[in-house]
Amino acid sequence: MTTEELDFTNAKMLRKKAEELLEKKQNKKGKKIIEADIKKLVHELQVHQIELEMQNEELRQAYETTEQALKKYTMLYDYSPMGYFTLDQDGVIHDLNFSGAEMLHEKRFSLINVNIKLFIYEDSKPIFNNFLSKVYSSNEKESCEVMLGYENNQLCYTYIEGIVTFEDQKCLLSVVDISSLKK
Repeated sequence: MTTEELDFTNAKMLRKKAEELLEKKQNKKGKKIIEADIKKLVHELQVHQIELEMQNEELRQAYETTEQALKKYTMLYDYSPMGYFTLDQDGVIHDLNFSGAEMLHEKRFSLINVNIKLFIYEDSKPIFNNFLSKVYSSNEKESCEVMLGYENNQLCYTYIEGIVTFEDQKCLLSVVDISSLKK
């Protein structure tokens, strides 16, 4: 059987041919050489197994460290007493924490992809629009004070700081309820 006649998609035939070739090679070499090759191969496999076990342990530790950091920063973001929002240039909410949702008197998941301007009290909309325009044009931290509310229903007076991220051009807002300071 020549290589032209070999069907490389037929696994049984391919294995049989490989075993035949291996047997021919083994018959040509002396038994001592084969035993030495086997010992060397076993040694190499054992060393490689230990290397893989060490790498696996290192990966497991890295995974645990990453999980702990994720848990820590999730807690810090989600349960902060300050409202955190991620907005696009139009004011659409892409992410927010629980305190931010609480300030808007809504459930967190229901606010994703909703424009925050719907929750800016009518008298404060020019101030907020100017703030959002400035934060995107200056690429520096900006701040403002606005009343949150909708349909003539005031929710709370807030101090807002925001900055735009360079990579995805999202505005990161921190929002603090300062109603008690304004009274």
